[in-house]
Amino acid sequence: MKMEDMVLISVDDHITEPGTMYDQHLSGEALATAPKLLTLADGTNLWEYQGKKIPSVGLNAVVGRPPEEYGMEPTSFEQLRAGCYDVHERVKDMNINGMAASLNFASYPSIDGGLFIAAEDKAQALTHLRGYNDWHVDEWCGAYPGRFIPCGLLPVWDMDATVAELRRLADKGCHAVSINENPTVRKLPSIHNTYWEPLYRTAAEIGTTLCLHIGGGNASPHASMETPIEAWITTMPLAVSVGAADWLNLAALGRYPSLRIALSESGIGWIPYLMERADFSHKQHKAWTHSDSIFAGKKPSEVFRQHFTSCFIDDAFGLKNIDEIGEDNICYECDYPHSDTLWPNAPEFLWETIKHLPERQIQKITHENAMRDFTFDPFAHHKKEDLTVAALRAKAAEQGVDVSVKSSGGAAPLAAGEAQRPVTSGDIVQMFMKHAEAA
Repeated sequence: MKMEDMVLISVDDHITEPGTMYDQHLSGEALATAPKLLTLADGTNLWEYQGKKIPSVGLNAVVGRPPEEYGMEPTSFEQLRAGCYDVHERVKDMNINGMAASLNFASYPSIDGGLFIAAEDKAQALTHLRGYNDWHVDEWCGAYPGRFIPCGLLPVWDMDATVAELRRLADKGCHAVSINENPTVRKLPSIHNTYWEPLYRTAAEIGTTLCLHIGGGNASPHASMETPIEAWITTMPLAVSVGAADWLNLAALGRYPSLRIALSESGIGWIPYLMERADFSHKQHKAWTHSDSIFAGKKPSEVFRQHFTSCFIDDAFGLKNIDEIGEDNICYECDYPHSDTLWPNAPEFLWETIKHLPERQIQKITHENAMRDFTFDPFAHHKKEDLTVAALRAKAAEQGVDVSVKSSGGAAPLAAGEAQRPVTSGDIVQMFMKHAEAA
């Protein structure tokens, strides 16, 4: 097998939603009260909803920019690569990157729909969340059947509405939903509370995977405001282990054997040790923790393999230890348009870390596991040979996709004239606060 033969499905990418997103899906009062994209006098874009203003977060849309301009910029759509918000340009960017299909998470409402969860007018919030899902499934994903895995949001403040939306999404062909790994940060019951039982039962019944995206609930801490920002960035994937351990101890997994959990933007290299530690902890402590009521004679690592999927961008260590993770538990991600993305050279980076594996495992990791977990079949719409890295890049060449790096003169993390030094966590926090205050 060659790099050019791979079929790549990314299970973690992101959308910068366009301001027109509700126009075709809502009308009247529902449209009038929907979230609005505003442009300030200085050109900065922000969203406004129910009296709240949501500033842009720059590192979520820096693809195609010079690395030295990374930071809390860009704050304007004019600074973005069009593939961030235009689905037609996104597909072109997927083609040049050899990406057959992509699962896209929300941006301005928060990855778990936190904007709607926190909204005071819950009747409006339900209408607008459903409108968001209709835009995402019908307009964004529907524009190119077989190229996008739809991923919905849920009105988790109302469990009856949540179950109804789960079923409605499934009827529309959407079998992935993004929820918070730790709902207590949204002032909702913990995942172990019986409140969530209908969600678990319904998701298992209809085959919908619950996506737990990094940073939603158990955010990665930084040691101090003087800590270099790279230390914070380095440890971000490790924060996923907190939620993973919590969900691994979820009693509902025993009640619903088919329930599937995706750890999104998680990395995989840390998983072997977490499973080793979980097995040791269970064996050593179960006599007094009574955890056998959860694991029912299984090792935690066995439960992980039955229920969990993780993904990686560039994780050579994890791929060297695939037997300790499970070849059925790993998917690939591109993370477009975030600052970690390897676009437009993702296939080259991936091939260097995956080429030592047998073709059977490569096929699973690059696309088959994603197809299974999200009930998604790109080959129902396209011939497999048309979705390989080589075929997609040939199409991108015909389309004349421009991959040149373009500066937009965004603000740097350090003040003009300041002596060069490592950018700190405090610098980035301060930049974000300035954007928030401007909003």
